Amino acid sequence: MIISIKVKFNPRETIIEKTDDSKYTVYLKERPVKGKANKELIKILSKHFKSPISSIKILSGKTSSNKLIKIEKQ
Repeated sequence: MIISIKVKFNPRETIIEKTDDSKYTVYLKERPVKGKANKELIKILSKHFKSPISSIKILSGKTSSNKLIKIEKQ
């Protein structure tokens, strides 16, 4: 499954909102410094989709707030 994610920062809590069929907005507490936000995003997606961390890959947007994510169901 491939999904599109818009990342936003500094929320009161970490939230995943589904905005469309394969589009999500994710609010992260971690700032985008040295890949910390991407690591937090992968952990959150892993819990949300009940998939192992190793099955989630950032296809594009590693340094952008708009990301394309591939989740392999196992």
